[in-house]
Amino acid sequence: MLSVEDNELLTRVGPGTPMGNLMREYWLPAVRSDELPAPDCAPLRVKLLGEELIAFRTTSGEVGLAQNACPHRGAPLFFGRNEEEGLRCVYHGWKFDVTGACVDMPSEPAESNFKNKVRARAYATRERGGVIWAYMGERAEPPPLPDLEANMQPEGESAIYNIFIRSNYMQNWEGEMDTVHAAFLHGTFTPRTDLDPNSVQYYVQENKAPRFSVMDTEFGTSYGAYRPAGEDNYYWRIAHMLFPFYAMIPTGTLGLNIFWRAYVPMDDDHTLMWTQVGGREGDNRIQWKPNTTDWYGRFHITQGPENEWMIDRELQKSGKSYTGIPGGARPQDMAVTGSMGPIYDRSREHLGTTDQLIIKTRRRLLAAIRAHRDHGIVPPGADEPAIYRQRSGGAILPRSADWWDATHDLRQAFVKHEGLQPLVGV
Repeated sequence: MLSVEDNELLTRVGPGTPMGNLMREYWLPAVRSDELPAPDCAPLRVKLLGEELIAFRTTSGEVGLAQNACPHRGAPLFFGRNEEEGLRCVYHGWKFDVTGACVDMPSEPAESNFKNKVRARAYATRERGGVIWAYMGERAEPPPLPDLEANMQPEGESAIYNIFIRSNYMQNWEGEMDTVHAAFLHGTFTPRTDLDPNSVQYYVQENKAPRFSVMDTEFGTSYGAYRPAGEDNYYWRIAHMLFPFYAMIPTGTLGLNIFWRAYVPMDDDHTLMWTQVGGREGDNRIQWKPNTTDWYGRFHITQGPENEWMIDRELQKSGKSYTGIPGGARPQDMAVTGSMGPIYDRSREHLGTTDQLIIKTRRRLLAAIRAHRDHGIVPPGADEPAIYRQRSGGAILPRSADWWDATHDLRQAFVKHEGLQPLVGV
């Protein structure tokens, strides 16, 4: 369990908080490129680390990310005119470029130089692989973008999807990285008789309490969860936490799976989940509502607390679904983690042996938060883009093998493994 103080350190992300300040050392996924589809298109409301921001694409295609409140008298720049390389406030016509500089002030006399003294708070952006990244830190020269393989694929060879979540980022990250729950929450209650005995689904069904090996890494933490796979092998599920909020889960075959997921805090109580997958489409079982323009209006799925996640009690009773919640892993996860409340009081927990990764990751994050807060130490990965060159996934290994050493080559990104066959049932 966590103390109340440590729970606050991990979960509070607004301006001035220790975790919020740590996250500002990194580039953050902020907006999808297709949300700003054309030059001078409509501005977009964006909530990020507790700040209300406006994203806009200029005439030349650059992207600005600026405070919503005009520095004149606080009028919302969301209503601004996006024109000729800047966003113009409709209240008095003040216009700002992507750096936040005021480039026109028509409400002041022509001889006034007041516009040269006024700036809107704006953040640096970079666009790559369908994602517009934001740097909200204090450095004059931002660090490099992280080398996330799925975000660096040739155009058209990756897919992105997002989901809005009504709870804290850490709560959802912990749910994502908890591999044990998959055998329950995402499985069946009645054992399936149709499974191939050489499939990973069969291995998971036959052993729902895997053993763990968990370790600190240069980029965060990693786990290997293993189950018997026949008499001589283990089935390993290998995954990584990468600073500050990335989850590379074992959704596919290790060595073939090109993937990243991030739980990006909008504020303390709301999260935008990002998923980018190389070479294939996202989860087509998910159904989304149309986006709206309010601060929390993007990427809502049709299932939610307002309809009890569409739980089907008859399906649950049948044993074909452990939960009776349709739609796959995403709504099932959200039903559980979101219903804990916006931020769960972790001082009430009772953690077991299969929670080793959660425990180690919390300790690693807390150590980094304190080192950054108390000594100004830059957290892992902020200046080291290459440490994000990781792959996760499942692998069958001899029982005698050291899982970390044996999977060294398969865990490396930007490598083509000729002849590597997908695991059955992944």
